[in-house]
Amino acid sequence: MNFDFNDCYWHDSILKNIFIDRSDPGNVDTVEMTIDWYDEPESKIIFRDVYLFKATLNFGIIADETILNAEIAIQEDPDLINFYQKAKGVLASKKINCYIIETNSTGGTIKILAETVEKVPL
Repeated sequence: MNFDFNDCYWHDSILKNIFIDRSDPGNVDTVEMTIDWYDEPESKIIFRDVYLFKATLNFGIIADETILNAEIAIQEDPDLINFYQKAKGVLASKKINCYIIETNSTGGTIKILAETVEKVPL
């Protein structure tokens, strides 16, 4: 399925859950999110070949976790630059994107460095 992360209508869509799969580390490193879209049916967003998952989320608020904004960061993102520097050229041939999701309800931020992302209907 052809999927453009930046073309989704993220604002006010609901982040229902996050699942991290490292059942075979180095081979299976995925992050799955179920999104109840503002303008279309619920689906999963699956990040594959994940190299970093960073989340600052706040809990205890009785409200759906709505999304404020989501985007692919610029290649000069500090976490992306740091990742490539730590890899010391080993992963230089890989095209890795930095995906950022900001939440509305709790003011959280999720950052994922991954090779690919896809949208899968439920």
